[in-house]
Amino acid sequence: MDELTLLQRLHDNKTPTQESLTRGRAALFSQINNPGPAPRPVKSRRHVGGLSALAAFGIAGALVATNIVGLGGWRGGADSAAAAVLERAATAAISFQDPQVSAGQYLLVESENVHVTDGQEKDGPVIAYTISESSDLYVPADRDGEWVWQRNPVSVVDVLTPGGEAMVARSHPTSGPSAEPTLLAAAGGAFYGNSANSQWGDFDSMPRDPYRLLNHIYLTTLGAGSSPDGEALVFIADTLRQGTAPADLRAALLRAAAMIPGVTITDDQATLDGTTGTAIGRLEGVNGLRNEIIIDPDTGTLIGERTVATSAIPESSISAGDVWSWSSVTTSVVDSVPRGGTSSGESE
Repeated sequence: MDELTLLQRLHDNKTPTQESLTRGRAALFSQINNPGPAPRPVKSRRHVGGLSALAAFGIAGALVATNIVGLGGWRGGADSAAAAVLERAATAAISFQDPQVSAGQYLLVESENVHVTDGQEKDGPVIAYTISESSDLYVPADRDGEWVWQRNPVSVVDVLTPGGEAMVARSHPTSGPSAEPTLLAAAGGAFYGNSANSQWGDFDSMPRDPYRLLNHIYLTTLGAGSSPDGEALVFIADTLRQGTAPADLRAALLRAAAMIPGVTITDDQATLDGTTGTAIGRLEGVNGLRNEIIIDPDTGTLIGERTVATSAIPESSISAGDVWSWSSVTTSVVDSVPRGGTSSGESE
């Protein structure tokens, strides 16, 4: 849904008045500053939230009325050091040569996600532990062609609750169907019955102007996450992490991140899965977690992302400063792919 459509649906196709815009903005800022009870940290990157229709109308009305900036640009942005690094990375993203995929070849996107989760058997204690999920995505030179996605079995990295090893071992056996990779193959990357755009991102719909892009992101994520700004940074990280966004969009996303209030450099020598870059992050005060993206400023490529605990996490051995979760992504060009998958991963 575009901004004008959202505005029309919320306000019966009427032109917004200055008074209504002011009320909407006030409601929106109230939601930003008082987001409500802290959610329990979970793996999912998307949460259904509760911005009111009035707040939503305030965003959409500002976008349509000004035609320049909506929420983006009202309240400042990243601090000067972070903004400089993001601009340097954005400039590099445009000039850096993406891997060239010729006919018959594939762009291989290798990703790994390590995060804390928990489990509980009947009448037993809640057990916190860390798992690793990895996958290999093969994208053909012709993106309408057949994509192949190998999703590797979940592996247990560490048990964080003392005495929980037996329960975790029963939940994640090392043999059997759940311990085998899942192989998928689908035209255009439309796995599990999803469209390619819904699964990997509708890049064509995303503006390349950073201001308009950030407003598009705020509207797309409206009501999700613990705060509009925090969820905007999550959206940027998720899109970059796909590994398939074109260079002009990557540059726009990095410049959009520079306009999010509260974004700072959190670590200028952050090492993730053996690769070092600059960590750019934002503290979400409601849950004690800081979301970070780690980029290579010289190439504009995303090394990965991580979430760092700023206070101890109950029912685990996570202390302030420990990494709650992290993910990494690398890309390369290959000449062949695994064969035999289906769009659902099941036999047909």
